Amino acid sequence: MSAETGVPSRLKVTDGSKFRLSDFKTDDRVGHDKKSAHTRIRDCVDRMAILQGRLAAHGSHGILVVLQGMDTAGKDGAIRHAFSGLNPQGFHVTSFKTPAGPAEKRDDLWRVHLMAPARGEIAVFNRSHYEDVLIARVHPDFVRARGLDPDTPGFWDKRLSDIRHFESYLTHQNIVVLKLFLHISADEQKKRILKRLTHPEKRWKFSPSDLAEREKWPDYTQAYEAAIQATATSEAPWHIIPADHKWAARLMVAEALLEILEGLHLKVPEEKLSEALRTARDTLLAEGSKKP
Repeated sequence: MSAETGVPSRLKVTDGSKFRLSDFKTDDRVGHDKKSAHTRIRDCVDRMAILQGRLAAHGSHGILVVLQGMDTAGKDGAIRHAFSGLNPQGFHVTSFKTPAGPAEKRDDLWRVHLMAPARGEIAVFNRSHYEDVLIARVHPDFVRARGLDPDTPGFWDKRLSDIRHFESYLTHQNIVVLKLFLHISADEQKKRILKRLTHPEKRWKFSPSDLAEREKWPDYTQAYEAAIQATATSEAPWHIIPADHKWAARLMVAEALLEILEGLHLKVPEEKLSEALRTARDTLLAEGSKKP
């Protein structure tokens, strides 16, 4: 079986009307083995570093990476490995937790919009605006604590509609929205939680709430399916990334961003100020003959 380049079309959801998580494998290696994946990730990282510079130079588009997944799905590791070559000056990561402080009384998308990338930048939401239709849906008391009523008819459908329109608005502003769901199995999650418990260097990651949330696996699955069904569009599709093999997931995350960057067809910027550039070059070269 030959390895595929880029994220296969079968993993992209542009119409969520018939979407079911159970239709997607969690252990798909997309034709790669671990060794070839590591080589390919390095190639992706090198290429993305070049294209990020062009993205900044042109300043015509921004990229928002939305990274979601069950606990232990590997979101942090994917960021560390897949985006390791990006320049921090044009790259930032934000994690949205339960609204607190000024955000508690604001609308759901207020704090999200503040952290959206400018044109020329790449931003990653490691847990995103979707938490307001995921953890908040599984734990509706979080919503009630903010003075809202989740039992209002159509409450969740309206929230999902707001997200869909928000993402459409971003795309109209030349912000490309790349949505990645790291799809892990319950069995693999169990292994990773046990590893946290048995390895001293990983114990800090464990919280008793991990097990409490694991018991709500069916509720989270239902919430994710509803979210993807309502927000998968041709403008902002979802990519269902098999995450049982960390190395395979990291590769597909890297290839997904590289695919976006290459799709922008960013060429080396033209030397619009060529005369000024030549003058600057000649000035600097002339300094070489001067004595200190």
